[in-house]
Amino acid sequence: MALMFQRLARNFIKAGYFPTDEVTLSRILNAIDIGGARLRVLDPCCGEGTAIAEVCNHLGECGADIDSFGIEYDLERAWHAKSIVSTVIHADMNDVFVTARSMGLLFLNPPYGNAVRDQAETGSGKRSERIETAFVKRCMGWLQFGGLLVLIVPHYAFDRELSTIVARNFERVTIFTAPEPRFKQVVLFGAKRRSDVPDMDVAAMLEKVGRSTYGSPEMPSVLPQDWSGMPYEIPSPKETAEFRFVSVKLDGPQLAVELDRLKKSTLWPQFDAIFQTNARPHRRPLRDLSRWHLALALAAGQVAGVVRSHDGRSLLIKGDTFKEKSATVERQEHADGTFAETRILTDKFVPVITGIDFTPGPNFGEIVTIR
Repeated sequence: MALMFQRLARNFIKAGYFPTDEVTLSRILNAIDIGGARLRVLDPCCGEGTAIAEVCNHLGECGADIDSFGIEYDLERAWHAKSIVSTVIHADMNDVFVTARSMGLLFLNPPYGNAVRDQAETGSGKRSERIETAFVKRCMGWLQFGGLLVLIVPHYAFDRELSTIVARNFERVTIFTAPEPRFKQVVLFGAKRRSDVPDMDVAAMLEKVGRSTYGSPEMPSVLPQDWSGMPYEIPSPKETAEFRFVSVKLDGPQLAVELDRLKKSTLWPQFDAIFQTNARPHRRPLRDLSRWHLALALAAGQVAGVVRSHDGRSLLIKGDTFKEKSATVERQEHADGTFAETRILTDKFVPVITGIDFTPGPNFGEIVTIR
């Protein structure tokens, strides 16, 4: 199958970025198939987006509708990925929230190497965690049960910790040597399962890969060009909760893009209508307002603006309605000669117009209240 997007990839190595090469990716695609009509796929280290775009193209040709998601830390690569992947967030992976068990495919080619540790922790005997292991631990919860993990890492990343994590949480685990030898990579396939007990045979097999010398007979076979086994099917998501894929630290440029993309589902298109920014000029009523009309306008807060009398006086007014209480007292004489007094409070709505005298002269700025 000819790849559509690999010609767009610049395939450079920078800060631990090892993009998936064309040959390896094409052989991975031969091993996967669709298990539903609508799929959700995620690449948490999507780089320029070419790999996950190729995956979506392949699954689309198989007949599924694909929602693709990516996360990328590098600014330049992230904005390139946004042009070919449905939704990409430029952020640190730890600043992104993804609904648990919502993805059918986790395509993971993380940065390689050891995480930087605090040098003040001397004498603890602990070594720094590998970045590949940290990514698997962080992203694994986003994959639904039955979902497919495609993991591309150097073979020596499979120490005891990573091997045990995979053996505990995945079944149908197979591992192959990548056809491109430059990065000493292996490709692992596994379906997410429900279990707290690791498969010790799988753990031992992966640890052996991690200890082996690259190119030795102990290494797994090369990922085949023609997949002869049962393909790994990517399941449809189980819509049991509201799906979310958001950054907790969204920068200005990405916020602008999101608002523009989602403007049809927000109130912005109705801003002028709601806030009356393009309100029509007021027109005089056809007849003088009655007391009832005036009270209604006051109650609605619509009596406002500058008014001028025939004698030239100008007032800036604002009308409103306030609630007051009126008190009445009732006295009642009982048969035994005693008296009872009842005090009754009744709510009364009082229209009030407050104005500022703008008429030049001695009363300029005077507050006028009309009740």
